[in-house]
Amino acid sequence: MDAKLPDIAIAELLAERIVAVDAAKLPDAARSKYEETLIDVAGLCLAARNEDYVKAAIDGWDEDGPCTAIGHKRALSAAGAAFVNGTAAHGEDFDDTFEGGPVHAGAVIIPAVLATAERHGIGGKAALEGIAVGIEIMCRLGLVAPKMVHKAGFHPTAVFGAMGATAAVGKALGLNKKQIVDAFGVVGSMASGIIEYLAEGTWTKRMHAGWAAQSGMRAALFARAGFSGPRTVFEGSHGFFHGFANTTTGDFDAVTGDFGSRWIGQTLAFKLYPCGTMTHPYIDCARRLGARGIKPDDVVEMVCDVGEGTVHRLWEPLAAKQTPKNGYAGKFSQPYCIAAGFIRGNVGLSDFSDAAVGEPAVVALAQKVRYRIDPDNPYPNNFTGHIRATLRDGSVIEERQPHMRGGAHEPLSRKDIEDKFLLNARHGGYDATRAQAALKIASNVFGGRIDLSALRA
Repeated sequence: MDAKLPDIAIAELLAERIVAVDAAKLPDAARSKYEETLIDVAGLCLAARNEDYVKAAIDGWDEDGPCTAIGHKRALSAAGAAFVNGTAAHGEDFDDTFEGGPVHAGAVIIPAVLATAERHGIGGKAALEGIAVGIEIMCRLGLVAPKMVHKAGFHPTAVFGAMGATAAVGKALGLNKKQIVDAFGVVGSMASGIIEYLAEGTWTKRMHAGWAAQSGMRAALFARAGFSGPRTVFEGSHGFFHGFANTTTGDFDAVTGDFGSRWIGQTLAFKLYPCGTMTHPYIDCARRLGARGIKPDDVVEMVCDVGEGTVHRLWEPLAAKQTPKNGYAGKFSQPYCIAAGFIRGNVGLSDFSDAAVGEPAVVALAQKVRYRIDPDNPYPNNFTGHIRATLRDGSVIEERQPHMRGGAHEPLSRKDIEDKFLLNARHGGYDATRAQAALKIASNVFGGRIDLSALRA
């Protein structure tokens, strides 16, 4: 027999708060963050529009319709647009992150809501409310059982994203409390996303955000039509956290406690480098070391103090991480990212081609990079960096980075976000005039009825 069921389930508490959310009551800082997130996501879709994995995502989706795959001529079904845009937005690992999770909320929630809005004629106010709710759900779910979802072998953006997209679309469509509870229950059986892509740098992580976006949309529509799901989907003995984190005793108050009165989603961080978030402070350290004029051949070793929770994704097996198989694997190789930052002075989209990760000088330096676990490292509550370089003359030089630039401690400005958009659009093949026109559209989505057709190729 299952344990006694609660009188009021987590999903029911959340549904009550979700229904009550009003765009007019959102703090200015939160609204600005959601606008910036939309701009960032749209730019990332343009940056990846010509990549092979995006072309495969479009060609593999056999449903045309009225919705926009940003940067592409072909119009898709709502689910198809959500899938392709989510895949493109997350595919280069250049999308936003929530430092306490970590999850990448924008690449899931923005595509889900925009596709729903185009398909169902939803206006800017409802879309804004859906985006606010969806981002908040994703971020808060990451606080329930920190690090345990990754440890169990799942991608938090994928599994929490399905829940967040369900809440976002449910709110945007105006579902009632019962329907939202059912939608959560339904999408619990749709959530997925294993992290075995780490083994050989294959593409599956890239589709996780898009798959979560379309799953949330489908679950919300099923629930609106009357399909029921378990109200104890989160905390149940066979529920979401049992399945994806091997626990039923997480900090659920982190999700429900002050939901609707405090918006933690307004602290989303925007990336300066297109690679795994936890690598960023170490890249900063490596760039500063390289700027001192130290030659790679003068380095004997570089030892990084790291959080234990990052090791299985970014450091091990160490020999493989020091020599990533391809450009995509390089995004999840701390040794490669450090070596690239040291030698090239920056790490950008062009640094994750197959040729770039195989450059002999960078590979040689990456093989000198290793780690040691720092039990006092604050990950995942804060992303820090520390490199201790030993040189051939016996001297030791250290660099530290106390936080992720672009995050809560050092946020980007609106101009920074817009400049990033323009650079991403140019990377995707747009000229300056077309990039500026696309930025204008992305900056004014919440103004009325949503029509993204001008963002098609």
